[in-house]
Amino acid sequence: MPWFKRTKKGIQTPTEDKKDVPKGLWYKSPTGKVVDSEELEKNFYVSPEDGYHVRIGSKEYFEILFDDNKFKELDKNLTSKDTLNFEDKKKYTDRLKEAQDKTGLKDAIRCAVGKSMGEDLVVACMDFSFIGGSMGSVVGEKIVRAADYSLKKKIPLMIISKSGGARMMESALSLMQLAKTSVKLAQLSDAGIPYISLATDPTTGGTTASFAMLGDINISEPGALIGFAGPRVVRDTTGKELPEGFQTAEFVLEHGFLDFITHRRDLKKKVNQYLDLVLNRPLREQVDKSA
Repeated sequence: MPWFKRTKKGIQTPTEDKKDVPKGLWYKSPTGKVVDSEELEKNFYVSPEDGYHVRIGSKEYFEILFDDNKFKELDKNLTSKDTLNFEDKKKYTDRLKEAQDKTGLKDAIRCAVGKSMGEDLVVACMDFSFIGGSMGSVVGEKIVRAADYSLKKKIPLMIISKSGGARMMESALSLMQLAKTSVKLAQLSDAGIPYISLATDPTTGGTTASFAMLGDINISEPGALIGFAGPRVVRDTTGKELPEGFQTAEFVLEHGFLDFITHRRDLKKKVNQYLDLVLNRPLREQVDKSA
């Protein structure tokens, strides 16, 4: 019965007639849940199946926080210099160029000012896709300049951390940014200008040891990894087994290092609600344009 037998060997479909599945059509979360990419985007890049908050960058956070995605980027062309002539598997200059070409970013942070629920807000947002969100001299300098802008214009500042820590290719220059940013944030505090710190997955190393934990209010997204050293390093150093959920946002909240955890869809409303309260102004309502 030839109707179920292959009469010709090999693949017969012409190449031009083959159908490819579009890239990015589906997203699989670490818990194994599969989500349509368009549905994921509409849900603030949070898996509706399990609430997993997918890592996003400054582009997406600006879309979430700024009204109509309108903002002015600050100091957008700052780039790092290879003052130490650093080279490991490749030259630092080559690594920077590769990261810039791959991500379209100049460095691991973008700063912008715009309206959020009708009021001005300065946002400095780190991008993990650029060399692991590592904090070098440009990251520190842009945070300081963003804080200076806030001081000058008397506008609240928000920093969104997403970092593996200090950038080893800049050695002591990167470590200097911890003190540099901390001093500038203290000036904001003295001036009575609110600073909000949002820790996202992951917030580790020197970032945690400086500006990420210095907010007038410290908040996080669900499930974010927050800590200084990684769990393996802590375990090997202390020689003890770590408690369940160690260094998750929920664990950190329970131990007093966070003020609250918020779902990404509520982020804009929560941030502005806090600002209205501390600045003693009428509470604003977020308009749901999807309704």
